[in-house]
Amino acid sequence: MIKYLGSKRRLVPVIGAMAAAVGARRALDLFTGTTRVAQQLKRRGAVVTAIDTARYSEVLARCYVETDARTVDRADLREALRHLAARPPRPGYFTETFCHRSRFFQPHNGARIDAIRDAIEHEHAGTALYPLVLSSLLEAADRVDSTTGVQMAFVKAWAPRSYKTLELREPALLDGPGYVHRGDACELGPVVGEFDFAYLDPPYNQHRYFTNYHIWETLVAWDAPEHYGVACKRRDARDPSTRSAFNRRREMPAALARVLQDVRAEVLVLSYNDESWVTLDELRAMCSARGTVEALALDSKRYVGAQIGIHSPSGERVGTVSRLRNVEYLIVAGEATAVRRAAAAGREAAGSGLLSGV
Repeated sequence: MIKYLGSKRRLVPVIGAMAAAVGARRALDLFTGTTRVAQQLKRRGAVVTAIDTARYSEVLARCYVETDARTVDRADLREALRHLAARPPRPGYFTETFCHRSRFFQPHNGARIDAIRDAIEHEHAGTALYPLVLSSLLEAADRVDSTTGVQMAFVKAWAPRSYKTLELREPALLDGPGYVHRGDACELGPVVGEFDFAYLDPPYNQHRYFTNYHIWETLVAWDAPEHYGVACKRRDARDPSTRSAFNRRREMPAALARVLQDVRAEVLVLSYNDESWVTLDELRAMCSARGTVEALALDSKRYVGAQIGIHSPSGERVGTVSRLRNVEYLIVAGEATAVRRAAAAGREAAGSGLLSGV
């Protein structure tokens, strides 16, 4: 999967154990991001509905959630990837914008991305292979970028991985069907259906995924947008329509409370951390209308930017990071017996990473 701020890699086994403990067969991943949790729920046997506002998230979800591996002709997929990988490099918008005007990728990889992405649009748009080969390109580009994990800036010196040659790999598809919607959680949450298990991982603060991953938005949209700033962010990042209530401190608590109330699920699991705008007690209170509430706290390493430290535009260290670890919360709400079963399974799966006192 692509590198992602707020990735739930360490929480995935815990969330999966919770879903399995309640026998979830219909699951919702409302802020799916890279689909890491949705894939785990699908792997555990649930039919998953994945929702997010991001274009790149929709493509990944159509690959890993909606596509049933049993229906894919693997020979056709491998031949498509082989053909795409053989395309001669052809510098275009991507190379000019993200290799020369900015330094997110080295030009030799940028030219290959341009050529492959053009071929995907011309040869596979509208086909079942489209989200599969486009996801392969997204992941390949992520493996050779020169960032700390977000696209608000690139590193001063080329990252070692940026020298590698772009490599298309076959996506690890999963058996079973799934459903994908691109849209606002506040609007879709109440209307997408009823579920045994719902997982919510809303944004925590003012940092927007639309700008943090603007290159992936452009790579999927393939619309050669006007851009601004050193990072060549999309011009439409300044449009109010690309901003979420979850990124506004005054609006976020009400938006979160509304989503928590509207989602139709027997068991709901909400992940948050101790750097957010809402306290654990407030989260408990928001979830209490759903029934019994239990909370798990897990020790977690902070995002990669905190590990690297605070630097000036010239690359000099200019400050001290306050802390390198935080607390990730999983709040479980719903019918009492199911909540206790899910929480117990989560605690067992968390093992030594579980913190006491919540």
